[in-house]
Amino acid sequence: MIFFLLVGVGIVYASQQNESMSMSDGSVSNTDEFEISLEIQKPSLSVIPDFVQEEATKHKTPYLDFYSMTYGHQEAIHIPTPAIVRAVYMTSWVAGREDLKEALLNFIDETEVNAVVLDVIDDTGRVAYNLPAPTAHELGIIDNRVKDIHGLLRELHKRDIYVIGRIASFQNPEISEKKPEWAVLSKSTRKPWKDYKGKGWVDVSSVEMWDFLVEVALASHSVGFDEINFDYIRFPSDGPMNDVSYKDSVTPKAEQLEKFFSYIDEKMSHEGIVTSADVFGMVASHRDDLNIGQVLERAAPYFDYISPMVYPSHYPDGFIGLGDPNDHVYDIVKYSMIEGSKRLEAMGLPRTKLRPWLQDFDYGANYGTYEVEQQILAVYDAGIPSWMMWNASNRYTKDAYSPDEPMIE
Repeated sequence: MIFFLLVGVGIVYASQQNESMSMSDGSVSNTDEFEISLEIQKPSLSVIPDFVQEEATKHKTPYLDFYSMTYGHQEAIHIPTPAIVRAVYMTSWVAGREDLKEALLNFIDETEVNAVVLDVIDDTGRVAYNLPAPTAHELGIIDNRVKDIHGLLRELHKRDIYVIGRIASFQNPEISEKKPEWAVLSKSTRKPWKDYKGKGWVDVSSVEMWDFLVEVALASHSVGFDEINFDYIRFPSDGPMNDVSYKDSVTPKAEQLEKFFSYIDEKMSHEGIVTSADVFGMVASHRDDLNIGQVLERAAPYFDYISPMVYPSHYPDGFIGLGDPNDHVYDIVKYSMIEGSKRLEAMGLPRTKLRPWLQDFDYGANYGTYEVEQQILAVYDAGIPSWMMWNASNRYTKDAYSPDEPMIE
């Protein structure tokens, strides 16, 4: 049986996969059974971002009053990271439609799923909610798709759902146009370069973009997101690559990205915020940077969780001697997780830092109950307890998910 959300044009806006190809330990519970624990964080300097205090100073207003007046601040509730995370992707468009949201939450209530990955910035480059992020307001890129984000997050927490805020980072068509001095440029036109989907990218070396992403991440956590997930943290890969012009064409891409990862870690760790990073699936098994700057060893030290997008359909025919990857979903996922685990453990890091994205959408083949179950089983057989499931339309194969929490040894 397929669990369907009826999605109209304009209600869900997302690509079929969160990347175009398959690609600091945090505070976690040590118990096998997840127990809800609400932590009410009262406004303080550790919760209210520094930039809000700076803005309040400019307006000669006490920062808590300024925060409340400007952004409607309410007490943020956070729940600890479950020992085992089983998440599904939820678009901000679905979150903003009561009927669609309730249908997805009912699916979560009836299955083993205990977390959602909810867009903060999606592939449009726009911020989905009225967050205390001054730069986003100044740029005019606030959509406010959920009118009461505080209420939504409280509702999810009351249902024992851990909430991961997804920030699409360097692929950002809005900022590349509004801030061309931050953007990847075209050699021929000196205007913002665009990939084959017509989307602009921000240059990885643009420190101003680093600050913007930190601002949005801190603001997201301050309203109740439990974890911040960084997606599109890479150089572009598909488009007229011969026409690309980067600010820094000398420093290796992997080194540039590692500087960004280190910066994010410094800022997030200071606030005690749990983070995760999305990387191409092949980052788990390949040691080069795939020409996008992503190397497992250069990312793992700076995030609490690393999420390779091991969608089997995105692997090439003949990968590790197999034929059509869609006929070998278990083998591809297990191989990738084992290879990634070996590399993490060689660094002295636990394999549980891996929390892969899996595939519950059709691409090159039909993905039904069997294909989804086989991916999940492969993750468990590789000794990894957690996973996240992607479907851009939020339509999940209900029969593939256990109605109870699985027993993981």
